[in-house]
Amino acid sequence: MSPFEESWRSASTAVQDKEERKILFATLDSFRQYRRVAHFNVTHRRRQNFYALPLSEWQLLSGPPFNFLETLEHVDDAIDANADVAAAILKIGLESFGLETEPRVDPIHWHGEAKSSDMDKARSTVRQFYRDWSSEGAGERRTSYGPVLRDIDAAFTNVANKGDIKVLVPGAGLGRLLFELCKQGYDVEGNEISYHQLIASNWILNHCDEAEQYTLFPFASDFSNIISRADQLKRVKIPDVHVATALADSHVAGRKSIRERMKMTAADFTELYGNAKNRGVFQAVATVFFLDTAQDVMRYIKTVHHCLEPGGIWSNNGPLLWHWTSPNEQTAKNVPDEQLADQVNRGSIELSVEEVLKLVGSMGFEVDDRGIKDEASASGYIQNPNSMLQSSYRTSHWIARKIARGSRFSAGNSRSK
Repeated sequence: MSPFEESWRSASTAVQDKEERKILFATLDSFRQYRRVAHFNVTHRRRQNFYALPLSEWQLLSGPPFNFLETLEHVDDAIDANADVAAAILKIGLESFGLETEPRVDPIHWHGEAKSSDMDKARSTVRQFYRDWSSEGAGERRTSYGPVLRDIDAAFTNVANKGDIKVLVPGAGLGRLLFELCKQGYDVEGNEISYHQLIASNWILNHCDEAEQYTLFPFASDFSNIISRADQLKRVKIPDVHVATALADSHVAGRKSIRERMKMTAADFTELYGNAKNRGVFQAVATVFFLDTAQDVMRYIKTVHHCLEPGGIWSNNGPLLWHWTSPNEQTAKNVPDEQLADQVNRGSIELSVEEVLKLVGSMGFEVDDRGIKDEASASGYIQNPNSMLQSSYRTSHWIARKIARGSRFSAGNSRSK
C-alpha cells in the first residue's frame, strides 16, 4: 500500500450507505464515460455542423491552410490523452472501494449512474490538474496558495518541530496545498466533500509512479477566443513532481512520519469539524478559494473558531463567487446533486468582503486584513494564458487569530525542542 493510502480508504464505507453509494457510483461512472461523452460533444457534433455547411465552404476549410478536419483529429487525440487520465482515476477509485470494472449484480451496479452535472464535474476535475499539478500552473498556484503558505510559515517560523503544528485545509480539492504544507513539515489534514476531488486527489498523491507521467491537454475542447490551434492544443505534463519522492526528500529527523503528517477526510466540513472531538485541535486553518462555497458563511466561521486552539490562526485567500447565489451554479467542490433539494431550503446569504471581515471579527477573531490583490497579482483559475479572453480574481487575503489565551503555539510565539 502506498504512503498515506489508509487516510483515503476511510471513505470506503460509502458503499454501505444507500445515498452515499448513489453519489459515489455517479462519480465513478462519470470518469468511465469521460472519453465517449467528450468525443461526442466536442468533435462529433462539430463534424456534423461542418458537413452541414455548403459544399464549397467545407471543401475550402478542409484543405490547407485551414485543415479543419485535421484539427478535429488532433483534438480527438487530445481527448484520448485526457481520457487516459480519467481512466487512471477510475481504476484507483474502483480499487479503493472494492468495486468491479464490469459489475454484474445490484446493489453494486455502478454503470449508467452519471448525469450531465456529474459529467461536467469529471471534465472540470481532469482540467483542474493543469492548475494544481503542472509546471505551467505554477503561476496560478503562486498567487492563490502562496500568500497562505507564507502566512503559516511566518506564524510558526520559530517552531523547531513543525510536525507538532496541526494544520487543517478545508476544501482540499486535488491536494496541492495539502502537499505543499506537508512538504514544509506540518501535520496536515485535508477535508473534501466531493467524490470527484477525493478520488482524483488520491490518484495524483498516491498512485503516480513518476513526475510528468501523464500528458494533459487542458484547453483542447475550447474553440472560442483562441489565437492559434497551437494554443488550443497546448500539452502539459502531470504531475510536475512525484509526491512520495518530494515528501521523502523533505523529511527531517525527529518529525512525525509522512503517513502521520498527511491525512484526508471525506465529510461535510461543518459537521465533522464542528463536533466535540475536534474542539481546539488545530493550530492553523488554511482556506484558499473555499469561503464562497458556504451556503451560510456563519457556519463556516463558527466551525473554524471551534476547531482552532486558543491563539490559532486562520489564513484565507480567495474570491467571493458565492456558489449558492443560484442552486444551479455548482462546481466540482459543491454539494452533490442528491443533497441539493434539502440544502436549498436552509437559506443562504451573500456578503461583501467588508461584511465578511466584520463578521469574522465579531465572532471571536482578531483580523489582519491584507487587502484585495491588485491586477498584477490577481489569480486566474485554469486560465489559458494565450486566450483572447482573460479572467482573473482579485482575491481577498486576510489572517484571523482566535482570541484567547493559553496557546502552546500562539502565532508569533516561539517554541523549540
